[in-house]
Amino acid sequence: MITFLRVRPAGDVEEPWAETRRREGTTALELAAPSEADVAACLAAGVLPVATGGSATAGAAFVGDPERIMALADQGVAWWRLTVEAEGAPARVIDAAARSGAGFVRVGRSRVADIAGLLDLPTLRTSVSVFVDSVDDAVAAVAAGASDLLLRDWDTESIGDLRDAFDDPLVERTAFPIGVPVDDLRSELTPEILAAALGQLDGSGAARPRYSWAPGRSEGVPVTANRLSSEWLDARWVAEPPPLGLDAVRPEVKRILEASLAGRRPTRDEVEELFRARGNEVEAIAMVADEIRRESVGDTVSYIVNRNINYTNQCYFRCGFCAFSKGPRSLNLRGDPYLLEVHEVAFRAKEAWEAGATEVCLQGGIHPGFTGDFYVSVVEAVKQAVPDMHVHGFTPLEVWQGAETLGIGISEFLARLKEAGLGTLPGTAAEILDDRVRAHLCPDKITTAEWAHVMIVAHEMGLRSTSTMMFGHIDGPVSWANHFEVLRLIQDRTGGFTEFVPLPFVHMGAPIFLRGRARPGPTWDEVVLVHAVARIAFAGLIDNIQASWVKLGLTGGAALLGAGCNDMGGTLMNENISRAAGAEHGQLVSAEQMEAAITAAGRTPVRRTTLYEVAEARLA
Repeated sequence: MITFLRVRPAGDVEEPWAETRRREGTTALELAAPSEADVAACLAAGVLPVATGGSATAGAAFVGDPERIMALADQGVAWWRLTVEAEGAPARVIDAAARSGAGFVRVGRSRVADIAGLLDLPTLRTSVSVFVDSVDDAVAAVAAGASDLLLRDWDTESIGDLRDAFDDPLVERTAFPIGVPVDDLRSELTPEILAAALGQLDGSGAARPRYSWAPGRSEGVPVTANRLSSEWLDARWVAEPPPLGLDAVRPEVKRILEASLAGRRPTRDEVEELFRARGNEVEAIAMVADEIRRESVGDTVSYIVNRNINYTNQCYFRCGFCAFSKGPRSLNLRGDPYLLEVHEVAFRAKEAWEAGATEVCLQGGIHPGFTGDFYVSVVEAVKQAVPDMHVHGFTPLEVWQGAETLGIGISEFLARLKEAGLGTLPGTAAEILDDRVRAHLCPDKITTAEWAHVMIVAHEMGLRSTSTMMFGHIDGPVSWANHFEVLRLIQDRTGGFTEFVPLPFVHMGAPIFLRGRARPGPTWDEVVLVHAVARIAFAGLIDNIQASWVKLGLTGGAALLGAGCNDMGGTLMNENISRAAGAEHGQLVSAEQMEAAITAAGRTPVRRTTLYEVAEARLA
């Protein structure tokens, strides 16, 4: 892999100037001795300040001679913030690189071969970094041993030419090496620098593409007629279709995909490898996923006519991603706290039935006054009002809390809900099934093991459920692979999941994002990957992969029908949770709109029930 950084030297920095540089594509500004005002202006513009002089605290990263870098390392500055300038005797450079662990050694073009040869040593993880002014300069530098290119004033088309000049993948980085874990960023950086860094990063720790699209926004998804991947924005990438077959991907990815086409599910580590794909590899993974979809479930695309009833927006849990129960009033997203009376829930269920719905989905905040008896009473009221309505309700968190408030076990509480008429459980409250992430994302919520326990008990007593994953915040390939493995272990044991629903993080009103502690949602390529890898990883286990139009819009959901998806979810009627986070989709689509979107994507729509049986259109 060859990395590159878009960087510019700067003197005194003012925010408007820094904002212009950011719009041009710059991610880092290098300042000889940045003042607090310089750093503040950079961060306000979303650009990372790199200090080439001054104190150890005035910058996101640091470039300096061997003595300066050694001094910073002695002060405890992390290796991934350090770049050694190859000045003086070669022994000094090697010593500084080895003792500081610096991510990069910066050299002039004339010294690339000499320094690269010196650094080709066991235990050193240092990349040779060099400024280049043209594609020819870059090719020569890489041939001499450089693996990190510094670009100053390169436009989008020139970077596309640079990509096409190499056989190895070209990946953009920020001021840091690719792959620095979020936990390390959080522990090392100031809150202001952390916020700016997370705004630049994708889940793998590389630089995000420069489009404004994000889940929840009404603008179209960044795809073209030729491409599912939007890794690059130059005209050649946008216009040319991806290479056919699997020859344009790395050997390790090709091996995984060929085995998947032959019927072998990837291992947990292979799933993680697929999640690290970029560009043409994303296209290849989507192609394989769609072939597996075609063989396993055919060309029909299902949807359900349903209604979400969010019975309260009051909650005593403090999930960092949730704007539903405590969204910022400045965004006018939430409105006043409310709690629906049980008879109002039943009335809305009856309204939904009369409008042709076959399912109501019951979810809401965990009101401090709730006990398990509330959940039972809601189900009873809905079934009394509409006996034939399927009740899809209560996440594992609600089940856990309901049982706990009544002082009974999970199985006993689920038995009460089932007797009252509960049909299936939603697989939400999963977020990311990796407790290292949950500790920061939703620390007071149930753990991965507790979520799994509820699902296993439910499945073993005949209650089926959906499964979900909310991604694009402080997670990445490691936690995504861990999440998939938890779901596979449960499904191997019970077979109780009916579908998998990836839920892209809607960031605009989320508290964790507004505090500067999360990324602004997944990139489009990450959205494609999560859906496509799900089809591959769950082959033979979970047949139905759903695209969430609530997060992506109908056009975005339909685009994913080419990446292994076979379901578009529900018509919903009054979904409020995504809207509270800032999503501009989510309130309602009609069956006609849903079918039109599916047909436009070249697939055949079919209306389904909650359990994926064919449902005939019905009017009360």
